[in-house]
Amino acid sequence: MDMTNYEPIIGLEIHVELKTKSKMFCGCKADWFGCVPNTLCCPVCLGLPGALPVPNKKAVEWCVMLGLALNCEIPEFSKFDRKNYFYPDLPKGYQISQYDKPFATSGWLDINNPINTNNPILPINETMKKKIRIRRVHLEEDTGKLIHATVDGKKCTLIDFNRSGVPLVEVVTEPDMRSSNEARIFLKKLHQIIRYLGISDADMEKGSMRLEPNISVRQIQNYNSKFKSEELPKYKVEVKNINSFAFAKKAIDFEIARHIEILKRREIPVQETRGWDEKKGITYSQRSKEEAHDYRYFPEPDIPPIRWIGNQISNLKSQICELPDKKLARFMKEYGLSEYDATILTDTIENADYFENSIKKITDNKQQITPKTVANWIINKKVDINKISSEELIKLISQQSQKATISDEELEKVIKKVIEANPKAVSDYKSGKEQAIMFLVGQVMRETKGQGEANIIQQYLIKLLKNYD
Repeated sequence: MDMTNYEPIIGLEIHVELKTKSKMFCGCKADWFGCVPNTLCCPVCLGLPGALPVPNKKAVEWCVMLGLALNCEIPEFSKFDRKNYFYPDLPKGYQISQYDKPFATSGWLDINNPINTNNPILPINETMKKKIRIRRVHLEEDTGKLIHATVDGKKCTLIDFNRSGVPLVEVVTEPDMRSSNEARIFLKKLHQIIRYLGISDADMEKGSMRLEPNISVRQIQNYNSKFKSEELPKYKVEVKNINSFAFAKKAIDFEIARHIEILKRREIPVQETRGWDEKKGITYSQRSKEEAHDYRYFPEPDIPPIRWIGNQISNLKSQICELPDKKLARFMKEYGLSEYDATILTDTIENADYFENSIKKITDNKQQITPKTVANWIINKKVDINKISSEELIKLISQQSQKATISDEELEKVIKKVIEANPKAVSDYKSGKEQAIMFLVGQVMRETKGQGEANIIQQYLIKLLKNYD
């Protein structure tokens, strides 16, 4: 893609279903995935006349906690609004959302952005921090789910209202990203923070985290000029139906290329909402993109405004766990880990907790088990943290340390003895039957009574067999 004199402008809208027990404005069960259609509904989430919404306190608190984790300001006054539009999956004809007084505003999130990765002079992992501004974090109710099906040989669209009314947080960024890779990095980091907070599974395959990039391309006279215009394009295109970070990147790249081709013809891309076809790897037009005034927002009359006092916000802030960036820095400082190891271990809060719990299980440290040793086992041996407890892991490491007490000289003598005693296995290996090496490894392990590591023994055997006639 020729990017000369063109600069992508990318903002993101991310919808995240909260994993509260009940829905946003009623007592229906919120865990709708996999349930029989239209079995988790009541007059409130079906929008029947006379039904009144009651806000879910836990959903409001979790929305504010996410805002705090994203360095947002929390206004003392917030309210819900009605967002009016007509669509089959919206039974009331409006969605209870937030417009001008959201729960969180003006935040930011730092990402580690790779720079000049195509420049052979710079190392491939050269990165710089980039601040992506968060415009708002607000709370709303989810809509029903449309299911396109064939019934009695006729194509039709069915509606499942189980999802209708599930608490939905929307995170809106400023248009600060300049490449699909920056957008992917931001999305992965946001996903990580949401999982750390424990407010959502953020499972994109199940639709509990939905990604919607807003893309436009700015034409510039001289990309390297410090005087280039910072004016945003007069249009933007929103892409929906994206359920993975990889597809988000592909959809953005497709749109950037499409916009550049249109701009080269001295035309302006149509402001619209497009869908992503993952099978074809293309976007397709869905409808013209609405502006805020098209939704005729007005305050929700059935829900009073929400006012916070100082200690309520500080109390919510105290409930936020140690977030990924701080945990990574602490792991490097406290345990002497490399940035690479610390990054892998802090990728999920489950992995990080497992590592630290394992360190605590080191009581009798005659084998000098270090945090680095534990990290290596978890990372390189791909320990299944759901099957091996922290205590069992330390026992395994300790046993392996005890086994590895044979000296190199003694090991070499045993290997030579095994080679001499097993000419057929040696001959089989020499003739190309590589599985014969594992028989020899087993014989060495038996001779040493389990001392030494199998992979080291195998390396010694291969080395000695090269010179064996």
